[in-house]
Amino acid sequence: MWQRLGKFVLKNRLVLLIIMLLTTGLMGYYASKVKLSYEFSKAVPTDNLKYQEYLAFKNTFGDDGNMLVIGVQTDKLFNLPIFNAYQQLQQDIKQVASVEDILCVSNSVTLVKDSVTEKLNAVKIFPVTIASQTQLDSCKAVFLNLPFYQSVLYNPATHAYLMAVKINKDKLNSPGRTKIVADITESVIRFEKATGSSTHISGLPLIRTVMADRIQKEMKFFLFGSLLLSVLILLLFFRSLSTTLLSLVVVGMGVVWTIAAVYLCGYKITLLTALLPSLVVVIGIPNCIYFINKFHTSFLETGDKEKSLVNMVSKMGVVTLFCNITAAIGFAVFALTKSAILKEFGVVAGLSIMLIFVISFIVLPAVLSYLPSPKGKELKYLNNRLITRFLDRIEIWVFKHTRWVMMSTTVIVLVSVAGMFKLKSVAFIVDDLPKQDKIYTDLKFFEQHFKGIMPLEIVVDTKKPNGLRKPGVFERADSLSAFIASLPVTNRPLGVSEGFKFFYQAFSEGDSSAYVFPNEKIVEEILRKLKPASSHPDSLHPANAAVSGNALSKMLQTFIDSSRQKTRISVSMADIGTKELPLLLDTIQQKANQYFDTSKYKVTLTGTSITFLEGSRFIINGLKESIFWAFLLIAICMLYLFKSLRILVCSLVPNLIPLIITAGIMGWVGVPLKPSTVLIFSVALGIAIDITIRFLVNYRQDLPQNNNDIETTVKGTVHHTGLSIIYTSLVLMAGFIIFCGSSFGGTFALGWLTSVTLLSATLTNLVLLPVLIVLIAPKRKK
Repeated sequence: MWQRLGKFVLKNRLVLLIIMLLTTGLMGYYASKVKLSYEFSKAVPTDNLKYQEYLAFKNTFGDDGNMLVIGVQTDKLFNLPIFNAYQQLQQDIKQVASVEDILCVSNSVTLVKDSVTEKLNAVKIFPVTIASQTQLDSCKAVFLNLPFYQSVLYNPATHAYLMAVKINKDKLNSPGRTKIVADITESVIRFEKATGSSTHISGLPLIRTVMADRIQKEMKFFLFGSLLLSVLILLLFFRSLSTTLLSLVVVGMGVVWTIAAVYLCGYKITLLTALLPSLVVVIGIPNCIYFINKFHTSFLETGDKEKSLVNMVSKMGVVTLFCNITAAIGFAVFALTKSAILKEFGVVAGLSIMLIFVISFIVLPAVLSYLPSPKGKELKYLNNRLITRFLDRIEIWVFKHTRWVMMSTTVIVLVSVAGMFKLKSVAFIVDDLPKQDKIYTDLKFFEQHFKGIMPLEIVVDTKKPNGLRKPGVFERADSLSAFIASLPVTNRPLGVSEGFKFFYQAFSEGDSSAYVFPNEKIVEEILRKLKPASSHPDSLHPANAAVSGNALSKMLQTFIDSSRQKTRISVSMADIGTKELPLLLDTIQQKANQYFDTSKYKVTLTGTSITFLEGSRFIINGLKESIFWAFLLIAICMLYLFKSLRILVCSLVPNLIPLIITAGIMGWVGVPLKPSTVLIFSVALGIAIDITIRFLVNYRQDLPQNNNDIETTVKGTVHHTGLSIIYTSLVLMAGFIIFCGSSFGGTFALGWLTSVTLLSATLTNLVLLPVLIVLIAPKRKK
């Protein structure tokens, strides 16, 4: 069948090439329409309970992930020139498009009781224009007399100050957010230059934007970097410009088709799908090497170009097909997970790998038929002395040192297994950023001075409308808030109870000692004056808009739903990772259940921090499952291809050991299991199994020609396939090493750990696989 297909391709080569070029042009049009994802990847299934609770929270109270924070540490903020610059910073940022509100020292408010009506009016503490240092000092005294702002806007112990900027949530999910963040950053830089103060910027809007922009830049870097490395290696191997350019055309078409597939599947470019073009390059180049290597080998034997091309297709077609199928399985199994980001990656990767096979199968023989016959210089690599001596050494290891090979393998596996027991599973929201990256260091600044900025939301549901008017609800919420504030990784929460304290202080003529939770009578009086909110508000700090209008209502409506059934407690916390976060959440939940009778109340912990934890859990579990499915499906393919349990065992063991070695290395060097590192195992398995298939297919094809002499056939297979296996492995490792240039820790780990896995797989397939074949092969009767 494969011979007929080869003849068909050669007979209709012109028509097929025109079809491929036209299709590539169409795919190029679709590829140009692909867009970058500006949302956090949906790692949690939409039917997940935690995700549903998060959606319900956002529907009731609004988004919790649209706050950008700016920090400055100085003991001179209340010096008039610096404070004026700080006010100017706030005004400049306010003018940035899509900035909805700002909360900071310079626009903070106090509540003043009207002596006539005894109602509270919100009054700005610092006027827009401050004429003298004396006036500023007076305003400063008023501000510092308000405990409400302490630890929220400033840390008195470290002289750190925080400015919170609320950005329109729709703009945050659009390309326009890059300009928004850039404009805010530019204003901050002007403040730095004017005052000589160092500033820190953080928050989910900044993290999302910078990561998305870096993905876009790194996508181009990895693509051109992998192409450049491939060109150098191909020129080194084939010593032919035409052969190198042909290989680049094949992978170039594969890249275009891959990006088009992202668009046609309705997806956008994410942190994972951005890797696909580079992966297509490192997978497509080996296809070219194996096909061209077989063509050159056949031509060296026959001297007939057309016959050699047909032989290339007939011999390598089935091998490359199954190699690409197993590689596609290694990626496509991600589509079986419940994580949307992994599903997208798995679908497009599996499809792209099969497309690169189709492109290789048609374009390579068709174009090679038009090119001149290979010359002696182009075939010189087939007799590379260095690789030949290495393969001779492998032959000695296989047949003369079998026991040494098995003992060494056993020791390496045992050491690796010991390392696996040291593996830890932990992930952080900014885990993939280098520790010296400004985003990371700025985040740590806020954790040091404000205990963090990651959002955690607690919703207290009274289970019936107007249930918040029950006596003691907010007092219990205040007790829960006090407990949370006492924890080392959570800041003082904001909620209705803090608002009551703020109001009570104002009713008590501004006495800071009156910043305590009022008695039930006063609470009831405050609630009576509140008007239900028809929808969640747009203002960051409602008191900012309360200079005119109902100050009480506007201040509290962000924390109470319109039916007065639910109230929220907003917590800012440190990025403590997926190992510590469940313990913290359990602690808070247990304390909440002590304060709120579970038969009368429902206390729900939600927010971005919770969805991140759930997402990491789903991704890691999904990737573990994908490894199992990859092994199972690849085993079925191998069994179908070779129809022998002995061969199946021989094929899986040399590919399982590299995964164990990689896991052991991760344990010994302290690389944790997280979404970005678990990905390595399925990817490496799908690619490494190619080496096994090519070795075993060549072995099975040559066995009858050697009168079923296993030893002779194994020796011949080591030499015949060893050359192309080594060349291909070098291309693959070089292609993945390029990922080490990434600023994302996960992509960096994918680069070097996958390269280590492929190096281990090359050695186990060239050394251990032949040993296993010889050991378990049936003995020939003499």
